[in-house]
Amino acid sequence: MSKEEFPSEKNLDEKDTAPKKKVEETPKANKETDNKETQKLAKQIAELEAKNKELEDKYLRSEAEIQNMQNRYSKERAQLIKYESQSLAKDVLPAMDNLERALGVKVDDEASKQLKKGVQMTLDSLIKAMKDHGIVEIEAEGVKFDPTLHQAVQTVAAENDDQKDHVVQVLQKGYQYKDRTLRPAMVVVAQ
Repeated sequence: MSKEEFPSEKNLDEKDTAPKKKVEETPKANKETDNKETQKLAKQIAELEAKNKELEDKYLRSEAEIQNMQNRYSKERAQLIKYESQSLAKDVLPAMDNLERALGVKVDDEASKQLKKGVQMTLDSLIKAMKDHGIVEIEAEGVKFDPTLHQAVQTVAAENDDQKDHVVQVLQKGYQYKDRTLRPAMVVVAQ
């Protein structure tokens, strides 16, 4: 028998076979699949990068918010410490006013004079304690009216131009604690 009779013995390299065509088609199919997969992965990367950026932004905002809260807390705490005596001072002011009113009463007998002297000593001691803690009387009479320090209760005609917008009489003393007005001075202002 000849070579032609047995196709299995023929030289396969000389003849085109179907697998060669498949090999040629496979790279095209792989390229399309690879291209689609690359696009899909690129899309996923873009989505993950966007999500990462969003989370990083949220993280930075949270960090800033925490820092702001800590700063605000520190300022509030410092204010509380700075003005811790303010409410006590406000409560003591009416007692000081009453002591001053008691000193305004005229007395004739010796026992009343001694009592008045004791009231004066008590008031002086209280004023010293207030000053030691930063509570001072607001200067009012004869100064230019300041609405942050004075409360105009009444106005009167000015006797001269120098008196205009100046305090001519103090009806009730005002007090400051550090840089805050505890109670404005009640005054009469010349217009």
